[in-house]
Amino acid sequence: MEEQETQDDGLQFSSRVDLTKLQEAMGQIKSELGKVIIGQQDMIELLIISILADGHSLIEGVPGVAKTVTAKLLAKTLNVDFSRIQFTPDLMPSDILGTSIFNVKTSEFEFKKGPLFSNIILIDEINRAPAKTQAALFEAMAERQITMDGIEYAMQPPFLVFATQNPIEQEGTYRLPEAQLDRFLFKINVYYPSLEEEIQILESKHGQRTKVEEDLVSTLLSAAEIAEYQNTIRSIIVERNLLKYIASIVDNTRSNANLYLGASPRASISIMEASKALAAINGRDFVTPEDIKKVAAPVLAHRIMLTPEREMEGLTAEQVVKQIVESIEIPR
Repeated sequence: MEEQETQDDGLQFSSRVDLTKLQEAMGQIKSELGKVIIGQQDMIELLIISILADGHSLIEGVPGVAKTVTAKLLAKTLNVDFSRIQFTPDLMPSDILGTSIFNVKTSEFEFKKGPLFSNIILIDEINRAPAKTQAALFEAMAERQITMDGIEYAMQPPFLVFATQNPIEQEGTYRLPEAQLDRFLFKINVYYPSLEEEIQILESKHGQRTKVEEDLVSTLLSAAEIAEYQNTIRSIIVERNLLKYIASIVDNTRSNANLYLGASPRASISIMEASKALAAINGRDFVTPEDIKKVAAPVLAHRIMLTPEREMEGLTAEQVVKQIVESIEIPR
């Protein structure tokens, strides 16, 4: 009886969690980014979901489609520390983690923290760094800490990695291992703008009176407010039949004839958390099947591997995820 009342409340859109401040704040962030970024609404929304769900995001697209600019401007709207790291083939772990330096005055080694010790980390061309550096980054992403000289250093929340990579240019790059890809909440594919959007980009750039785009964007949220909104997400309701729906989608990836490698339980958790964040952005304290369907592809596409035959036929991971989602009955 109690469950029926909850469902009835949901149908009447009577919110049991106050999402007013959260929804207004996320809307303001979108408005601030809209001062500079034309189009790319899906990328912006997924990056905002990443922040609320406390997950890292991998942004993939050809050069010039505003991957780096969007991530930098999003960081500017948050009153937290920001670091940008350009990955290169000669980058070493100490270049991002920091190093121990001998202090002559104290006769002791002191650890000087590297650029990874920040809140929002923008990593440009993540696939250009060698395996040692990737491994160092992996610990920080997975455990929210690093180990140096046997001492563990915790990363201060929020700690989020936004990484970019170019899908076309492969010279001088290193393929990201599956274990590291699995640590990204989303893989966000960024495409060319439409003709109308490109005209708007030209008009906006032509009328812009400042070269520093960050100056056009205001700072909105503090670290404490981000933590508050992340905590609010945990209160979003997910009915048991929707949990079963998520599990069925992920389970299907493990037996799908088109796939060589399916998704792990971490993918199920990621879909659930991302769905809760999307529901909150839309002012709902409960998840719907549409929320799940919308986040399924960016959560799953980088966690699955096509069979060689299907890859040669030109099938993409996103297409397979779409087929799986459409094949599973939507809970009523």
